[in-house]
Amino acid sequence: MRTTLMVFVKEILENLRDRRTLVSALIMGPIFGPVLFSFVINLSIERSLESADKTLELPVIGQAHAPNLMDFLRSRNIDPVEGPADKTAAVAAVKTGAHDVVLIVPEVFGEQLAGTIPARVELVSDQANRDADRDSGRVRSAVRAYGQLLAGVRVVARGVNPQSLQPINLDEIDVSTPSGRSAILLGMMSYFFIFAALMGGMYLAIDATAGERERGSLEPLLSLPVTRDQLIYGKILAACLFMTLSLMLSLTAFHFALGYMPLEQLGMTPNFGIPVVLSALLIFLPFILVGAAAMTLVASFTKSYREAQTWLSVVLIAPTLPILIVSILTLRPRTEFMFIPALSQHLLLVDMVKNEPLDPLHVAISVIGTLLIGVLLTLACARLYRREGLLG
Repeated sequence: MRTTLMVFVKEILENLRDRRTLVSALIMGPIFGPVLFSFVINLSIERSLESADKTLELPVIGQAHAPNLMDFLRSRNIDPVEGPADKTAAVAAVKTGAHDVVLIVPEVFGEQLAGTIPARVELVSDQANRDADRDSGRVRSAVRAYGQLLAGVRVVARGVNPQSLQPINLDEIDVSTPSGRSAILLGMMSYFFIFAALMGGMYLAIDATAGERERGSLEPLLSLPVTRDQLIYGKILAACLFMTLSLMLSLTAFHFALGYMPLEQLGMTPNFGIPVVLSALLIFLPFILVGAAAMTLVASFTKSYREAQTWLSVVLIAPTLPILIVSILTLRPRTEFMFIPALSQHLLLVDMVKNEPLDPLHVAISVIGTLLIGVLLTLACARLYRREGLLG
């Protein structure tokens, strides 16, 4: 054990000397992700709220044909302005981006309304443009509301109760909580935590095998009175330490970043305080051993530092694939999912963000199962380290 700790300290000191690698592993990975996430979410929320509150200038062709409709649009914070000359010009303007949306009111609009014929209007928009689609949604909602208003006036004029047109009244009961709704956005934090942890130990895992072999220092290292098992255990332990530091920095960065995100304006309350941060750290700790051992194992088969970087880029992506599949299918936590590293940690983190009680059985299976896989991968590394072909 003492020899393993000496190798552990030696790897730490060597990694600390490489300032650029250290900055990339412990600063760029853990910090850049939360900052970027916070910036994108803030920008998206601000644009959504701004577009919902601001007055929308709507180019309209044929305003004179529907003065009451124009007044109704103004009451909905939509300001009709002069539109293009005709429909062809409107389509061209929307295609070129001169206008996001154009409303066309034909000359027969008033006659159709008077004859109780469904009056036809045209809305020209580009649904591939997100801003245009959002504005067209506002106009579409306002026009439909005006149509419902006219329908109510017509049935009242004929002595019919307007409620007879609505035979079923559906009341929706939303059982979600503000913390639960925030998990829609914050569930993706697992990706950043996994990437940050793996990035924290990737360079040290590469240096433990491919780096030593490429520099020619592996053979002198193996000639020392230290067993190969002690060497590889010390190297994996050092990688675990830097992965843990990277994970802690990422968790802390997200804790502070969420304080600057206006999620409350969307009816969301992020449950990511200090207790959740510490619980998430404990939940992800077993995955640290799996990541360090897996990266060391893959790097053992490579012959150069560059080749190891290429293969380990696949290792960075592999743990997120089960998370992506479960997120797309919107599957709830199951007992069988807890046997899969990274996925089990993701599902437990989502439950904590939702402020829902964790299933003790799920936690036990996740911790024990992930640790067992990590131990097996570590033993595989030790076995691989004993082969004579290790020197290349």
